[in-house]
Amino acid sequence: MEATYNPHSPEDQRRYREMGWWPDKTSVDFLHDAAARFPDKLAIRDGMYSYTFSELVRYVDRCAYGLLEMGIRPGDVVSFQLPNWCEWVVLHYALTRIGAVSNPLIPIYRGRELEAMLNAAKPKLLVIPDNFRGFSYPDMLAGMRDRLPEIPNLLIVGRTRPSSWESFLDTPWEERYHDTDLDAYRPHPDDPTELIFTSGTTGLPKGVIHTHNTLNGPIVAWAQRMGVTEHDVFHMASTFAHQTGFLYGVRLPTMLGASAIYQEAWNPAEFVELVEREGITVTNGATPFLYDFIHASNLYEHDVSSLRIWGCYGAPIPRPVIRQALELVPNCKVLAGWGQTENALVTVTKPDDSVEKLTTTDGIVFPGMEVRVVRSDGSPCAPGEEGDLQARGSQLFVGYLGDPADTAACYTTDGWFITGDRAVMDEDGYIKITGRTKDIIIRGGENIPVSYVEDVLHEHPYIQAAAVVAKPDERLQERAMAFLIQKPETPPLTLEDLQAFLRDKGVARPYWPEFVRVVDAFPRTPSGKIQKYILREWAKEDVQ
Repeated sequence: MEATYNPHSPEDQRRYREMGWWPDKTSVDFLHDAAARFPDKLAIRDGMYSYTFSELVRYVDRCAYGLLEMGIRPGDVVSFQLPNWCEWVVLHYALTRIGAVSNPLIPIYRGRELEAMLNAAKPKLLVIPDNFRGFSYPDMLAGMRDRLPEIPNLLIVGRTRPSSWESFLDTPWEERYHDTDLDAYRPHPDDPTELIFTSGTTGLPKGVIHTHNTLNGPIVAWAQRMGVTEHDVFHMASTFAHQTGFLYGVRLPTMLGASAIYQEAWNPAEFVELVEREGITVTNGATPFLYDFIHASNLYEHDVSSLRIWGCYGAPIPRPVIRQALELVPNCKVLAGWGQTENALVTVTKPDDSVEKLTTTDGIVFPGMEVRVVRSDGSPCAPGEEGDLQARGSQLFVGYLGDPADTAACYTTDGWFITGDRAVMDEDGYIKITGRTKDIIIRGGENIPVSYVEDVLHEHPYIQAAAVVAKPDERLQERAMAFLIQKPETPPLTLEDLQAFLRDKGVARPYWPEFVRVVDAFPRTPSGKIQKYILREWAKEDVQ
């Protein structure tokens, strides 16, 4: 797989290297460095397995040889829909070892989403769980087979009921390939290493391509700003198939030689116990995680004083939540930030910022990146004036999967990436996101592609028109509410009817509207466009 567009000029790349934002290393280079320094130190631990750095290197190499046996070669794409398990980390590093491309898929994706992504990625191998949270992934795949490209290889992670992955990893492939030097497959740091899908303005998945260096930029910047070291213990419950989970739960701890503790699904009471038992110092997650933490039933029964950094991204942090968190864990710095799949975290508050900055802004730009807020004519906005947010720098991706023109259209003529977000910048350079030109809802840090959900709703035989908007929520910040116009003489639709329909259509549960209201007509502009800002006001007032 090749990048389809590269916004980084040779001069930019030289500067990134000189400044240290592009250290010209792969994630496996960092892993080998950590294993050389701390061979017997805990590297990763989930609810079932744990590996020291030396053990992790050994299994990564074995997996890499096994991938070669399967015919995986440099540039090939491998898709995997795994939870936050150690197997995820082993597989990603093994793919990096031989120059293949990781395509992580969020575990909540079901038939519709998965079909579009796999058809676009065309992986040479797919790795799925046998069962996760009561859902059978092999059954899902069997129901999709006639709509998918030929996938020559499939590995199923059985865990409690060992399956093909366990057999694969137990095979001493290194003995069969003892004459093969894995170092010969080491990719160049400017080669693609990640293909990750995000929702576009149409709701269709867009494949974002990152190189080793463009993924190094955000973790180098984060480590420098937060002052983290090998002595920290990292925690991650956000899915590794999001950039936050991947970069700050998998790659960052390895770069530092620090230990990482994983939860396969967020559970606040379990997290409280892990903080005390593992001495967790750093965690990153959506704002609802922090809300759940300060309301955890067992919080006062455990010592959580080791926590010193909590990154909250994806939704505003209410001031009362911040104040309560600071009262409970006074030594913990809570951070706000903004970023995208295309550029990871771009703006983040500083650990010593005031509560005012933390609760009213999304932070200040990272080293290696630039942001600007512009008017529709491209001229810069004055401080406090709302405009279009644009970004450029070392963390930007190198193209969307497919036609290079698709990527080029997302850039201005002078090389700024058009983020699709509206923002204001204050006199100190802090950004506040004020709206989204991309019509999405952010539910607890998870993007809900509105157009996609609306398209599915329009397939319902009783629905004449559908519009989905955000309804404010104390914990998740936003939930989806569907406004419907029904076809004449059809039975009244309930929320349960709607959710059952979406389930049967294979739409992921977090995308389902959680409120519904049937109306006679939508408010519209003179040209006929739905006035969603009015629907949002209706959603605020609706008590259903």
